[in-house]
Amino acid sequence: MGGYLSPLLKSQNHVFYGTTYPGRPSRSERDISYLDLRLEKDVLKLVREVRPDWVFHLAAVSGVRHSWQFREETLETNLMGTAHLLEALRRHAPEARTLLISSSEVYGFVEASGRALKEDHPFHLVSPYAFTKLAGELLAGLYHQVEKLSLVIARPFPHTGPGQSEEFVCSDWARQIARIEKGGAAPIIKVGNLTVERDFTDVRDVVRAYLLLMERGSAGEIYNVCSGRTYPLQEILDCLLSMSFRKIKIEVEPKKLRKIDFPRLLGSNRKIKKDVGWKPEIPLEKTLADVLEYWRIVLASH
Repeated sequence: MGGYLSPLLKSQNHVFYGTTYPGRPSRSERDISYLDLRLEKDVLKLVREVRPDWVFHLAAVSGVRHSWQFREETLETNLMGTAHLLEALRRHAPEARTLLISSSEVYGFVEASGRALKEDHPFHLVSPYAFTKLAGELLAGLYHQVEKLSLVIARPFPHTGPGQSEEFVCSDWARQIARIEKGGAAPIIKVGNLTVERDFTDVRDVVRAYLLLMERGSAGEIYNVCSGRTYPLQEILDCLLSMSFRKIKIEVEPKKLRKIDFPRLLGSNRKIKKDVGWKPEIPLEKTLADVLEYWRIVLASH
């Protein structure tokens, strides 16, 4: 996400500062700082030095499966890291406008009613990751109401694009296909649950939404960022396989199954369309083609 947001901001002549963790920035990346959000004194120091006008809070442990395996790290990063950032803003940049990135995972298990989820839908948390994201929302709400920080909350639904970690399903499958094409693996793609349906958006559309929310979103409000339609994972897999020149078999791998899964996740994007004029523009087929080509290029260089 940061890799797409940064050039978008720079293209509009914003002076940009970013952070990275756990990797360290190269010497040429003078506008990027190494920062572990779990270390409060480091967060306070950086905010005091930069004194930002805008803050896009993207940093998080972002994988549901990872959050089950590393629960303490997830809590420390997503909840305490957010607390450290909000406190640093209160002390050193109280006029800054902040976009907090939450997640559609806060909706959790939803009955398959066919209705799109609106921002006021009840929560049914089913992972440590979802808990930390909802807790971050509540904490942000407190800092907005009591400390008068200008905070907008985005709840993105699943999104993908070139450069995404293989921890996420579309990128995982595309990488497997690229490896098979290169001859680095047997012609078998390993998958999890293909029956579920998810509301996917291209990362390049999502960063546009984030910028528009920063510019036009109402402080204290929550906005879904989603396409407004669902895609069965089987359909996504079929689309990726159709782009390959190899004949590939499908095999379910138990470790790729979630501890708790829900059959359908569909969001309503009516509020963000109405308030800031955003809608997704990139078709999923192009997104998937770009993800597959990204992995072909990456693996060809190794």
